[in-house]
Amino acid sequence: MASTPGSAHSSAQGPAQPPTQRPAVVVTRPLGQSAALLALLERAGFESIEFPLIDIGPVTDAAPLHAALGELYAPAPLGFALVVFVSPNAIDHAFAALNSAWPLQIPIGVVGPGSVAALGRQGVTAPVYTIISPATGATVTETPTDPRYDSEALYAAIEAHFGLDGLKNKRVLIVRGDGGREWLADALSAAGANVEKVAAYRRIVPEPSMRDWERIHALLAGVPHAWLLTSSEGVRNLEELAREHLTVDETITLKRAPLVSPHPRIAEAARQAGFDRITVSGAGDERIVQALGGIFAKQQEPEQQSDAQVAKAQEHGYKASTAAPFSQSSQTNQEPAPTDSRPASTPAHQPAQSRMTDSNDSSKTASQSATSTPPPASNPPNTPFTPYESQPPKQRGGGAGTALLWLVLLIVVVVAGVGGFMLNRKFDQRDAQFAQRLQTNDTQTAALRAQADQAASSVSAINTQIIQFQGKLTDAQAQSQALQQQYQDLASNRDDWTLAEVEQILSSASQQLQLTGNVQLALFALQSADTRLAATTGPQIVTIRKAIAQDMDKLRATPSTDLTGLAIKLDTAIDQIDSLPLAGEAPITPATAHADTPRDTAAIAAKTGQPVWRVWLEQIASGIGQQLSSLVTVRRIDNADAMLASPDQGYFVRENVKLRLLSARLSLLSRSEPALKSDLHAADTALGRYFDQSSGKVKAVRTLLQQVDQASLAVTVPDLNASLAAVHQFKRGG
Repeated sequence: MASTPGSAHSSAQGPAQPPTQRPAVVVTRPLGQSAALLALLERAGFESIEFPLIDIGPVTDAAPLHAALGELYAPAPLGFALVVFVSPNAIDHAFAALNSAWPLQIPIGVVGPGSVAALGRQGVTAPVYTIISPATGATVTETPTDPRYDSEALYAAIEAHFGLDGLKNKRVLIVRGDGGREWLADALSAAGANVEKVAAYRRIVPEPSMRDWERIHALLAGVPHAWLLTSSEGVRNLEELAREHLTVDETITLKRAPLVSPHPRIAEAARQAGFDRITVSGAGDERIVQALGGIFAKQQEPEQQSDAQVAKAQEHGYKASTAAPFSQSSQTNQEPAPTDSRPASTPAHQPAQSRMTDSNDSSKTASQSATSTPPPASNPPNTPFTPYESQPPKQRGGGAGTALLWLVLLIVVVVAGVGGFMLNRKFDQRDAQFAQRLQTNDTQTAALRAQADQAASSVSAINTQIIQFQGKLTDAQAQSQALQQQYQDLASNRDDWTLAEVEQILSSASQQLQLTGNVQLALFALQSADTRLAATTGPQIVTIRKAIAQDMDKLRATPSTDLTGLAIKLDTAIDQIDSLPLAGEAPITPATAHADTPRDTAAIAAKTGQPVWRVWLEQIASGIGQQLSSLVTVRRIDNADAMLASPDQGYFVRENVKLRLLSARLSLLSRSEPALKSDLHAADTALGRYFDQSSGKVKAVRTLLQQVDQASLAVTVPDLNASLAAVHQFKRGG
């Protein structure tokens, strides 16, 4: 009898179980923004896996952000009455672009506690600064302990702070990412505010590495895990990445995995994406960890109940024959955690009827779990055998043993019936699941067939294009053969082709030489033509090369003339004509009467022996004569026309001189030496006849004209007629 309990224990326990693995939590926040949450998950016993679904980067054009931040310091009537940051990322990027401290007079509106913490990291804290958030408004929370953190709650807090018409006709700046909800901006605009929006960052769809995908594949293979999605855009990115990187079975497993979101709007987006086990935790890392703990606790309840039943059966001393079928039935009837698309912890703002429905669902789940595994308390305890062996009457002991045997058989039958019922129910549920999966597979098969048909049509179109390309390739080959034949025909008469090319070079060089007078360019063209003719033999080719050599010698002997410099000198002279003084406009120095200082009359009289009165009269007469002579100035002018010219006539004189100089400039550029010299001499004659020769400006202009006249002797350039004549004679067959 002592060995019976031991055998029952070993049979009930079964084979050794593997060590318990920590449940995993996939955190999808951007990298570097989950340090506090990861620490809480580690303390709670979870294994955290970072799998970012959104990357945060700077905006492409930061000029609008800098311009908006620069208006923070504008005077009160023109500045912003409120600045709203939609997320901690907006705060970090905006303050990184801010060059000075935040102004104290501008209130700041934020959505949640994460944004308040981000402001604290920037040194902006209450009560020094005015910070408006849902937690600070008395009317934005439905319960004191569970505030809402969204745009609607923030708008209610802003309205409570400023009043109904507090922001009317005032400027409000919303700092956000690229895109996003427009509800808050529309609500503030409807309240009369002048809303301006500026992007401080942009959201980027990340591309997870192969190592990250390997961890996700391992989780979807059967490891207990849950997903944390903190934005609707992250839900959409997860669905898009799953279509590209996961199989159909892995996608189904992903949609059935537990999912935690901090806001009902994100949960609704996940529900529309096909996720069916969604829990709304509320804002805050502590609530997220608490919701995850509740999810994994529900998954572990059936296993804990089964282990407790086996342990209690062993304590009551069941035999191995009785404990073995009981343990087997309990293990067979274990079911996975029920699918629950409702939040595990009901938010405070959820209606009462919704909370009652959740409690009813949880009670039904508990009753199903209790039915699937019958508790040991419903079975009568196994009475010890020692008291029955000590009784002397064996007839009465035989009757009690028979009753006990019938009771045990009855218990076995009841347990077997309940186990069969639960097994049948489990089979029905499995059939329903298999039918659902089969329907899903049929839908996917139909979609794949449609894609295959589309691919087949695409392949046929590609085959048609290939046939067309083959025809085009054949035409291209025929054209290539024709071009090769033409090249061979041209190569047979290479000397004629070379000669035609040399003729073109010489003609172009001659034209350029006559138009621009650039001797160096013409010389380079002749050298190039001679190099090409050097590869060809023949007596006529030698004659052409001799003519080219003669033209090259003429070009080298030609003196170089700086036509551009001469034209600049003429332009300088033209610009100064209007400021030159005419002969009749020469400035006259005002006359001032002056005489020598009177000398000592007595000393002069003593030296000369003359009377004093005579010496004194001579000094007076001399002084009067000097003063009269200093008041008169005499000038000689040989040309009387210059003095008689009126101001109107002086204007025409200047214009005529400028026209002469302009004509000389055109003659210089056209290399007409006679016309150039004629215009220069006429202009110089006019300058000497009508203008003031004592003026330094007039002298400088006449000097410029003389320099141009002296340098114009080398204006003419040689031609290339000898080389061209030799080429033309060769082409005529001479």
